[in-house]
Amino acid sequence: MRTNSISLIIFFYDHYYLYFKVSNQLFMKLYKIFKLLPLVAIFFLQACKKESPISPQPPPAPPTPPTPIVIQAPPAFGFYVVGYFPSYRNNLSEVPDIKFRMCNVINYAFFSVNSTGTLTINNPTLVPQVVAKAKANNAKIFVSINEAAANNFKNMAVNSTGRNSFIKDVMANVRLYNFDGVDIDWEYPSTEDGTDVTFTSLIKELSDSLHRDAKYYLTIAITSGKYAGKYRDAIKNEVFGYADMFNIMAYDDFSTTLQYKQHSDYPLAVTAIDYWVTTRGMPKEKAVLGFPAYGRASGITQTGTTLAYRNILEQGGSSQSDSAIITSNPAFPAGYKVYYNGQPTVRLKALLAKQRVNGVMMWEKWQDAPDANSLLKAACDAVGRTY
Repeated sequence: MRTNSISLIIFFYDHYYLYFKVSNQLFMKLYKIFKLLPLVAIFFLQACKKESPISPQPPPAPPTPPTPIVIQAPPAFGFYVVGYFPSYRNNLSEVPDIKFRMCNVINYAFFSVNSTGTLTINNPTLVPQVVAKAKANNAKIFVSINEAAANNFKNMAVNSTGRNSFIKDVMANVRLYNFDGVDIDWEYPSTEDGTDVTFTSLIKELSDSLHRDAKYYLTIAITSGKYAGKYRDAIKNEVFGYADMFNIMAYDDFSTTLQYKQHSDYPLAVTAIDYWVTTRGMPKEKAVLGFPAYGRASGITQTGTTLAYRNILEQGGSSQSDSAIITSNPAFPAGYKVYYNGQPTVRLKALLAKQRVNGVMMWEKWQDAPDANSLLKAACDAVGRTY
């Protein structure tokens, strides 16, 4: 019995040994197989990639470039008829709508350069009224800028900092009041004190700001050009390219010693055009011939001895004449004539402007007669402008 037990033990030992041996060998083979599986999977995936390539993603779109800044003059709009409207004319109803329709440009005069180099707005409550009336009658409205005191222009324009501050204030007011442009009335830059140079810089820089995207106009009031010297020569030819219009003030050629002198005769208009357009080369499309709606007595002081055209007619003058003896005004000594432009002379000047330049300008709208005797009417009728 013992012998049989031992034999049985030996039998189970032999068989289990064989079983574990075989199992171990099988395990080792399986282990080696499973160990190779990742490599097989990688190989398979690589093969799939070669057989079925993935389309590459398109590169991101380049950023949109910024819109370039365009600096150019706004479009011209035909033969100009310009009328100034002063800030001190509070009663807007005294200038009828038809007088606004006769013009395609109204200059509100003035905003003024102050001692800080920024703008003082003269009669701010009137500004939006004039702007609205101009636009309602299809006229563009510009702000005309002078100086509140002598040398304010000069002191402001002396360096780039002052000019930059001034131009920022100008642009802010142009946008605020909905002006269509700016008229510079610096009377006058000079070759004697260097303001001819700073004036040129100011006009160039102001032009760049106003002409951005061809949005706003720039005009300049200049002398008649009759007399050579520091004021006439301060207007450099390069300025002709910066501004869009030049209002030639062909008037105020008066004398305090000669009794019989017309301050704005027809020959002065011819002289002004000859000088600025023919001699200096101002583009005729930018030249505008000015005429006055007021008269001056000659041979006496010019303080208090000017008279609006409408008042001259009220005090005995004729719309068909260029002079009148005023007896009812104590400012004029007995026997002194006041010299002005009547309708015949304005018609001739308007025709001259139509032939040789591109517009007429009148200082100023209130002074003109409000009826059929209007000088502005005479000019429009002569050039065929409908209103």
